[in-house]
Amino acid sequence: MPKTDVSGLSMLGNQTETAANPEVAVLEKVPAGYAGTDYVVRFTAPEFTSLCPMTGQPDFAHIVIDYVPNEWLVESKSLKLFLHSFRNHGAFHEDCSIYIAKRLVELLEPKWLRIGAYWYPRGGIPIDVFWQTGKPPEGVWLPDQGVQPYRGRG
Repeated sequence: MPKTDVSGLSMLGNQTETAANPEVAVLEKVPAGYAGTDYVVRFTAPEFTSLCPMTGQPDFAHIVIDYVPNEWLVESKSLKLFLHSFRNHGAFHEDCSIYIAKRLVELLEPKWLRIGAYWYPRGGIPIDVFWQTGKPPEGVWLPDQGVQPYRGRG
C-alpha cells in the first residue's frame, strides 16, 4: 500500500479556524496513492449551510461531490473547513454549488468531477444544482448520489 506524503499539509493534526469566507478558505491536497487507477472518491455534506444574499436567512443543502482523481486527492479536513466557510457567506444556491466544484477542479485537476447540490426549499421551491466536468472515464462505477427528490410532506 502506498504511503501518502502529508509533509506539506498545514491543517491536518492542528487546531484550525474556519475561514471568514470561501474566497480565503484554504483547500489542501495530497498525492493520490493509486495514480493511474480510475476510482471514484465521494464526499457527502448533508448539513451544508450558507446565507441568502438578499435576506440573510439561512439556506441548507445536501451536497454530494464525486471525483475521479488524477494525481491529487483533496485533504478532507481542509474540505470540511472550506465548506464550513460558507456558513456566514451570502450567495445564491447556484453560485455556492458551482464555486465549490470549480475550486476543487482548480486544485485537483481531476480526471472527472461532479457535484449534486440538493437545496432545501425556501419560498416553497427546492433548487437542485448539478454540474460535471464532462464524461466520466469509461468503466468507472458511478453509484447514484442517493438523494431523493424533494416531495414535501406527501
